[in-house]
Amino acid sequence: MIHFFGNVETKVFAVQTHGEISVENTKKLEWLFGGQPKISQSVLSLHATDFFIGPRAAMITPWSTNAVEITQNMGIPEISRIEEFYNSKIETESFDPMISQKYLELNQDIFDISIQPEAILEIDNISEYNQKEGLALNVEEVEYLENLSKKLGRKLTDSEVFGFSQVNSEHCRHKIFNGVFEIDGKQMPTSLFKLIKKTSVENPNDIVSAYKDNVAFVKGPKVKQWAPKSADKPDWYQEKEFESVISLKAETHNFPTTVEPFNGAATGSGGEIRDRLAGGKGSLPLAGTAVYMTSYSRLNEEKPWEKGMAERPWLYQTPLDILIKASNGASDFGNKFGQPLIAGSVLTFEHEEEARRLGYDKVIMLAGGIGYGKASQAIKDTPKQGDKIVVLGGDNYRIGMGGAAVSSADTGEFHSGIELNAIQRSNPEMQKRAANAIRAMVESDENPIVSIHDHGAGGHLNCLSELVEDTGGRIELDKLPIGDPTLSAKEIMGNESQERMGLIIDDENMQQLKKVADRERSPMYTVGQVTGDQRFCFEDKNGEKPMDFALEDMFGSSPTTIMKDKTVDRNYKNPVYDATKIEDYVTQLLQLEAVACKDWLTNKVDRCVTGRVAKQQTVGPLQLPLNNCGVMALDFHGKEGIATAIGHSPLTALIDPAAGSRNAITESLTNMVWAPLKDGLKSVSLSANWMWPCNNEGEDARLYAAVKAVSDFSIDLGINVPTGKDSLSMKQKYQDGDVISPGTVIISAAGNCNEITKVVEPVLQKNGGSIYYINISQDAFKLGGSSFNQILNTVGNETPDVKSAAYVKTVFNTLQELIKDDKILAGHDVASGGLITTVLEMCFADVNLGANLDLSGLGESDLVKLLFAENAGVVIQAADDASVEEMLTSNNIAFQNIGTALESATLQLKNNGEELSFNIAEMRDAWYKTSYLLDRNQSGAALAKERFDNYKNQPLKFEFPKNFDGNLSKAGEETVPGPTQSRPKAAVIREKGSNSEREMAYMMHLAGFDVKDVHMTDLIEGRETLEDIKLLVAVGGFSNSDVLGSAKGWAGAFLYNEKANTALKNFFAKDDTLSLGVCNGCQLFVELGLLNPDDDEKPKMLHNDTYKFECAFTSVKIQENNSVMLSNMAGSTLGIWAAHGEGKFSFPKDESHYNIVAKYGYDALPANPNGSDFNTAMLTDKTGRHLVMMPHLERSIFPWNWAYYPEERKDDKVSPWVQALINAKEWIEKK
Repeated sequence: MIHFFGNVETKVFAVQTHGEISVENTKKLEWLFGGQPKISQSVLSLHATDFFIGPRAAMITPWSTNAVEITQNMGIPEISRIEEFYNSKIETESFDPMISQKYLELNQDIFDISIQPEAILEIDNISEYNQKEGLALNVEEVEYLENLSKKLGRKLTDSEVFGFSQVNSEHCRHKIFNGVFEIDGKQMPTSLFKLIKKTSVENPNDIVSAYKDNVAFVKGPKVKQWAPKSADKPDWYQEKEFESVISLKAETHNFPTTVEPFNGAATGSGGEIRDRLAGGKGSLPLAGTAVYMTSYSRLNEEKPWEKGMAERPWLYQTPLDILIKASNGASDFGNKFGQPLIAGSVLTFEHEEEARRLGYDKVIMLAGGIGYGKASQAIKDTPKQGDKIVVLGGDNYRIGMGGAAVSSADTGEFHSGIELNAIQRSNPEMQKRAANAIRAMVESDENPIVSIHDHGAGGHLNCLSELVEDTGGRIELDKLPIGDPTLSAKEIMGNESQERMGLIIDDENMQQLKKVADRERSPMYTVGQVTGDQRFCFEDKNGEKPMDFALEDMFGSSPTTIMKDKTVDRNYKNPVYDATKIEDYVTQLLQLEAVACKDWLTNKVDRCVTGRVAKQQTVGPLQLPLNNCGVMALDFHGKEGIATAIGHSPLTALIDPAAGSRNAITESLTNMVWAPLKDGLKSVSLSANWMWPCNNEGEDARLYAAVKAVSDFSIDLGINVPTGKDSLSMKQKYQDGDVISPGTVIISAAGNCNEITKVVEPVLQKNGGSIYYINISQDAFKLGGSSFNQILNTVGNETPDVKSAAYVKTVFNTLQELIKDDKILAGHDVASGGLITTVLEMCFADVNLGANLDLSGLGESDLVKLLFAENAGVVIQAADDASVEEMLTSNNIAFQNIGTALESATLQLKNNGEELSFNIAEMRDAWYKTSYLLDRNQSGAALAKERFDNYKNQPLKFEFPKNFDGNLSKAGEETVPGPTQSRPKAAVIREKGSNSEREMAYMMHLAGFDVKDVHMTDLIEGRETLEDIKLLVAVGGFSNSDVLGSAKGWAGAFLYNEKANTALKNFFAKDDTLSLGVCNGCQLFVELGLLNPDDDEKPKMLHNDTYKFECAFTSVKIQENNSVMLSNMAGSTLGIWAAHGEGKFSFPKDESHYNIVAKYGYDALPANPNGSDFNTAMLTDKTGRHLVMMPHLERSIFPWNWAYYPEERKDDKVSPWVQALINAKEWIEKK
């Protein structure tokens, strides 16, 4: 039966149950739905012209999964599905038909799917079935399966043919990279894969694992694990030293992102995170990166270069839709999973010449990332007979059926039903739960996991078969979880529902994993066992076997792919330009998405979660996204970390694919060089991700040249490429012809940064030394493949190249030494937009900052070439001219002193007799304009304009507490393993979806507390009562994915579970306890009414005014207040991270009624990210003992956490925020 709650004029909740709902449970649901009443009718209809918009009937949304779980935690057991339906009058935006549909009425049949699970089919004609199902099997593979059928003496089942197509798809088996290339009639000596592998053979350096696992591992430093002593019960945090390995991975999710960008990009990010979870016997993700490449966005009519090629009848979504929705999806997944996104890139491009259309109509969405594991767990064990096969995570839905195979085909090739099958379903909070269970195994002294694999392309078929490919295994079909009862056996086995991990664990350790999984609320299913018979079999309870293959028949099949091609020389036309229009060119160039400000991306992605972010995108007093190097700390000790950066150069690759590869690698290195690495360049490993339109004339030859160049150049640099991925069907088909995506390699670099506090940023220092230019390419200035050529609708025929790997190595290592010796104040790479962009950007992030430059010494009379050529290079500002020049000279590095920084917002340029002057404020606005236009599509026109008007007028200014010396008190410095009698007892409390507990616990530990990890399940089941706890902290995150309002589900778990309710009431009834709620914890305590218990109408936490997640390093001014933690810091203005979607304090009464502890530094976007009443950032109850705040003090513990810390205080060991917890400790001790 379906019951309705809400209001038909606005929004209706449809609740599917197995019967009637009791009066008591109806009241609970009305509370959960924000006071919305139950509607008595069983059929709801609207006026003739109106309709409801809701999810497709066949797709149970992740929102529903979370909502149903909330009701279960509130003791309402009989609900199977809850969905939201909006009245079309109020849902004014056009809905996405990929995931939503119209309903003329809401009745009892809205969730009915008239599909019966298909019986197992025996396939008579494999070729015909291949075409009908869009399996992308080639002729040889069809023939192989026909022969296999004869060999076995039976027809193959639909599951077997489908499974074979997935497991042996180009996507999974990399047939082209393993194939034979014949170019211009000559067979190439080696495969592409062997070329890449050769880099690790020649330069093994610190590689621990390459090419044979979900991730690459390189040797890491010795670091300290901060974790509870045990994970199956409430326990105390402790530190333990371990030898680490560093993981590197990058994946693309191009086809699903083209079809339905939000979920496509979200699950792309999620899949890449799962890869890092599945390294070795389990490893831990740390931070992500993202790259988006689309055709032109056509934001307005002011960009002449966007008119060079006619707009297409887009198959699924416009490029603008994709840019917004894909970045929303990737950001949403990382935000909710609790992974910061710390580096990325955007490129838009299309071009038509000689009747050939190029453009990223089939888009590129790359999700990359870094992580770590334990050296002792870096290699998987071999399963043995009798070991259990376990799946952690979510249910099966009809998702991505054939996704692996369809990703291997050109978009537009199949009928849309098959392509729509590739629409994904993102539930990051479910993945977080599974990840927490795996984290517990990894962190334990003895990790019981034998082997682990992620669920991605090919679903259970691929994941579970790879787990047992050395031994064989039997899977019990009926044990696999089912979210959709209409799935056939084939669909249960092959669907690509996300957020699942497959693992093998021996029988005796099953109970340990089960206890942890139950505590973390991670669904766990024992689905089969290892057999040792070299077969892979799925069997149902009736003895039917939809799949029963010998492993050799399943994997050992694919004939060698032969790629025959010829070299095609293309001569792209050069631009015609006018040197008198340089100012106009610069203004246009700064608005190209690749060059322009990326604030529209960085303001919606969490860049601080984990409390271990040492360097992310935004810099300077104005917090503009200019850093290209991201750095994460490996622990909380402020020394060891991982640096990562990205490089790509597909437009120079159009002219010369080998030069494009060298430019891409060098760009990744010029982005990375600013982080001091343990062994300089030798510490770097690369991931190479190949997106190429294979099987189009000339393209296979170009791919071979590009891969060979990556191999040769890496070997010459002394570094390796231990991981990567390929996506080789980069073409979009239209009725009037094809659009080919430019062949693209994206390089992701990573390495051990062993001095995370010394990373150099691209902000000129007003009182610093001279500014120097180094042309790392050693090539003449050339415009081919540049952003400048793009705005003139040309590609060009002469591209800059990188002449010498040896020189790149020398420059890189010399800069590293200078950085380690504190000799470089600022530095930036020269890439998209050329030298003019580099020097302008170095002036953007501060107020009243400019430069006076003379480029005459660079030996190029053509000022256009000089300013706009994208020759690989760097610009640095010296701390001390003499020592920098001496070091560069002694290493035979050619450099040019080009000028100095100015304390005025002007860039003055001279080249021989020519002089130019740029107003920094005007140029900065031109550079920010594209971000503003894109932001209109996510924040709304008015608030995007507010952000644009204010971003340059809100410089960060701090006032530190007078008595703060930057050191910890002695009490905080004691690090005692395990609990002691003398230290006060504190607890972090978390719910499923919480993601800030580790950094919060560490901050409490620094201040002198013993800290206990408490999960809501501990309170609900009575394992924890909080009896001995003096400080209780509810942490940040996305409990229940913020479904039905932030913290609503968490509050429901407290209100409607007796043991949890009693524990909390007892804690708050005491007068010697303190509490702190941060972000999601703030929302929880406000929702529970704990701050103003005596008020009839209580404060509320609402969506940010922009109705989107906002992340900013902002400032707060601490008011005169009575808070135990912050009263002695009144008058201070301190930097702090804010990252939330529902952070707006809404107060029903006047300001004087509330105890507001802190306000944002400025009362408008972007400094105030949410629009709170009275500019409120922090609030306390009237006793001063219970404090809540939306910004994250626990992610602002150390100076290296701050995105901008005062230079004169650079020797501080901790930031002033630690004092708040020390105040709490001292107050408790006095009690």
